[in-house]
Amino acid sequence: MKRAVALLGVFALASCGTSGNSGSGGQSLADGKTFTMSVGADPGSLDPALTVLSVARGVGRFLYGRLIERTTNGDIVAGLAEKWDATVTTATFTLRQGITCADGAPLTAKDVADNINFVGDPKNKSPLAGIQVAPGTSATADEAARTVTVTSGAPDAFLLTNVGTLPIVCAKGMADRSLLAKGEQGTGMFTISEIVPNDHYTLERRKDFAWGPGDWQKDQAGLPDKVVVRVIANETTAVNLLLSGQLTAATVAGPDQERLLAQKLDHVDYATPLGTLAFNQAAGHPGQDPAVRRALVQGLDLAQVGKVLTNGKGRPSKSLVTVEPRPCTGDNVTPNLPAFDKAAAAGALDAAGWRAGSDGKRAKDGKPLAVKLLQPTVAGPTLTATAELIQQAWQGIGVQVEIAPVDAAGINQTLFGTGAWDVSMVPLTLSLPSQLTPFASGPVPPEGVNFGHFTNAEFEAESKLAATKAGSAGCENWNKAEAALVKDASFVPYFDAVVPTFVKGAKFTMSDSLDPTSIRMLAS
Repeated sequence: MKRAVALLGVFALASCGTSGNSGSGGQSLADGKTFTMSVGADPGSLDPALTVLSVARGVGRFLYGRLIERTTNGDIVAGLAEKWDATVTTATFTLRQGITCADGAPLTAKDVADNINFVGDPKNKSPLAGIQVAPGTSATADEAARTVTVTSGAPDAFLLTNVGTLPIVCAKGMADRSLLAKGEQGTGMFTISEIVPNDHYTLERRKDFAWGPGDWQKDQAGLPDKVVVRVIANETTAVNLLLSGQLTAATVAGPDQERLLAQKLDHVDYATPLGTLAFNQAAGHPGQDPAVRRALVQGLDLAQVGKVLTNGKGRPSKSLVTVEPRPCTGDNVTPNLPAFDKAAAAGALDAAGWRAGSDGKRAKDGKPLAVKLLQPTVAGPTLTATAELIQQAWQGIGVQVEIAPVDAAGINQTLFGTGAWDVSMVPLTLSLPSQLTPFASGPVPPEGVNFGHFTNAEFEAESKLAATKAGSAGCENWNKAEAALVKDASFVPYFDAVVPTFVKGAKFTMSDSLDPTSIRMLAS
């Protein structure tokens, strides 16, 4: 099965977002308005159990409720559930009373259990299995008590957050998933009223929606009546539309953000590990040799590469987990990266048997040292220049480099299908350290999502131990696990982009993605 990976430039797996408020000054709130936002690619199917494409999950946040919600400071508050309790192996949720589906049908405890069982059952091949829910996870319902009891298929340190933030759909959607692909049969704040693929998605607010986070009340000033999600691939176009008032919000990763900063537009910033390298360790690929991987990393001036990647506005990575609030703090990257040293990198390749010929190109046993560098085209315009800089640096130590630009579909096909790549620039955006586990260990495609064929004994041992400890109690182990991947140059996050979402005429917060219940429209 081909799996999709969460990408930057569109909302992410639990999505990318440093929580924050867009400013509103002293402006008053306005009712009856439309909130219009841009996304960089069409979300495609909106079935929340069958996609991890970040743009689809961002739109799905408007349509599908969750059992719990997380505030901007990390507190867990009521969502569809009013009470909860969890260990690393079991969790129980008690549903609020009066929750209804988009068509008015009541949401039952069985409906919720069916959602969890669908993802947990391996035969359904949900890409969330192994990432957000352990395979084999099951749930039972007690309708009289309005409770759902979950038994995890494996110890999960973040079971409450993982299961609690699954998007929940209604019974008719479970029976006919084609409805879910169109965004129907939801439990969220909005319903979908129009889809024009590759152009726009129109959502209408449910006036009966009363199960927002915590003690959220439905009769508040400033709630938008409609949300329009416009598909705009070109950031310059999005910026022009924002400045002219045709957009309310736009995420701008590239140099066009300078125009908006000059206009002093309000913005909410989030960090994402845009600068990430992953090495294919399958048989026959140069990255199978850890000495080659480390030499290639050592041959890069990652500080300079990061500046090009982020237009000088990023910061060195500390972890692959960037969604704030991070459950485990600490720097797992800086102490474990080899320092930039071109001569040492060349020497390491010599020692590994990759000798330079008279033309400067390296080979071993008659085979050239050549790598295919996978460069996503959907993660912002600076990726092209960055790929060329990496190519130049590696060619300088005798490595032949082919840049392979790929769109979202091409990423899916290459990483989880053909395997025809050596080094990937595709960023992962994670909110929990446990979400890294299936990408860095376990089954390889097509059975799993370990696309790099990674085998790291320290990572596997530490992550397995961490999974037996609830929440932050396992952070020492999670940090050691991630550090092990950086040490052996399997996954190398090196620079985070700090990306603003600019807003004009509204305010909102981000709590693992743009929170629909936080949007407030401002009077002109």
